[in-house]
Amino acid sequence: MQSFKIGEINLKSVNSKKIKFVLSLLLMVTPVCVAFAQNVTPVVKTNHGYVKGLNENGIAVFKGVPYAAPPEGALRLMPPAAHADWNDTLATQQFGAIATQPGNKNVQGSEDCLSLNIYTPKTDNKKRAVLVWVHGGSMTAGAGKGEDGHAFADKDDIVTITINYRLGALGFLYLGDLDKRYAQSGNCGLLDCIAALTWIKHNITAFGGDPNRVTLMGESAGAKLLSAVMVAPKSKGLFQQYIAESGSVQCVRDINTAKNERLKILHQLGLGKNDGLKLLTLPADSIIKAQSIVCAGIGGNSFFGPVYDGVTITTDGHKYAGSTAMPRIKGIIGTNKYEAAAFINGNEKLKNPDTAILKSLFGDNYKLVYKNYQHESKFARPYDAAVTVLTQYMYQMHSYRFAHWLALNGRPVWMYRFDYDNGQKYGAMHGEELQYVWNDPKLRQAAKERQQLAANIHAAWVAFIKTGDPNTPLLPAWPNYNATTYHVMVFDKLPKVVDLSYVYDDRDFPSQVFLLK
Repeated sequence: MQSFKIGEINLKSVNSKKIKFVLSLLLMVTPVCVAFAQNVTPVVKTNHGYVKGLNENGIAVFKGVPYAAPPEGALRLMPPAAHADWNDTLATQQFGAIATQPGNKNVQGSEDCLSLNIYTPKTDNKKRAVLVWVHGGSMTAGAGKGEDGHAFADKDDIVTITINYRLGALGFLYLGDLDKRYAQSGNCGLLDCIAALTWIKHNITAFGGDPNRVTLMGESAGAKLLSAVMVAPKSKGLFQQYIAESGSVQCVRDINTAKNERLKILHQLGLGKNDGLKLLTLPADSIIKAQSIVCAGIGGNSFFGPVYDGVTITTDGHKYAGSTAMPRIKGIIGTNKYEAAAFINGNEKLKNPDTAILKSLFGDNYKLVYKNYQHESKFARPYDAAVTVLTQYMYQMHSYRFAHWLALNGRPVWMYRFDYDNGQKYGAMHGEELQYVWNDPKLRQAAKERQQLAANIHAAWVAFIKTGDPNTPLLPAWPNYNATTYHVMVFDKLPKVVDLSYVYDDRDFPSQVFLLK
């Protein structure tokens, strides 16, 4: 009789009962072998040494991977420096320290914060699409771990990375006029993002990702910061796509504004205007405590941001976006219908804003905002007028301006507006889209229409990350935005494409939201 082998076991076809018995044993063993393979601790070699991650939900996760040297001591307010190599395998199984920032009562975090977290379906050579998340938080708070990379890695087969960057005065305080060595100090947080992207380009292949299929995504301050990264020449070639949710280059400020912001911090510390370099040696806690007082209230939302320093960012963001220097990258840009409601609710002064509170939010630009608010108030109650005007001047106008210049320059852009209100007036406020983009597990218990909305948005983002086109069978055809036909995908109970009749733009309002002359 003919015999055959399964593994190393020789089976005679004459005894079918024995064959069935052996096969049943093999079927029992196979899942154990698969489970064992999935639970093997993942180890990957980076350009600075080996890192050891862990298995979560059946995928490999590496937490707190350093992408630059700790910006402490002599490296404070300097561009990020290369991290030293390590000899032993580095355990990257816990999130790294968050950037120094205000806590509930005390300062929290550490200056040693330049790390990233990698969620990868498998550490192989498949070269998957890569998503890099830049967190929000007014550029004074937050951390990469604030969003769960499993949302795109587990089921969508996307290598997902969340990053930390320097915040507040330690990330965006300008000293370039006092010492040329600190010419880029106002852009440390931005340069951190570029350093993280550079690390990813050099290392992500070993984690199963494709360095030539990188999408940069952020919301609020994260969207503003990534937009600033886009117009910084040093970022060219480090990513190919971006998704900017509720933010654009309105965060970048001129040097004079940056200097006046520094003066406010120095004054709070009891220092004179010529004492700026003392900030290099003061305890980080002291600086952040002073910052917290200066940034108290709604004004802290726009106080810090990148700087037109002539080195990192060399020209107006809109001009750069419309020039040949702008890389040929694709993007999704959008806002929420009633962004400002998130800030007005619970803030009595913003429900009928006067010049004082508008000055704290817009600096010397406040007169233009107040003028428009007075005009809008003739046709609507103060609260409604405030939601409309603040939404326009804080977010919408700037996102559409940036999209306009990119579209004119032939860079593919898809615009969206998030309108879903969940049954609440002004429910489509700032940040509401995030739970749907990230397909929050809590939505599994939500109403069917909310689950479908999450499916619609998440699928579009996944399609864009993987293919460079957000169109999916779940949505009506989503055309590119252009300078003459304002096609916008509206995410609501049912998604639809609208052609806006006009886009609001106050031509007298500058490209930066916060201005101190």
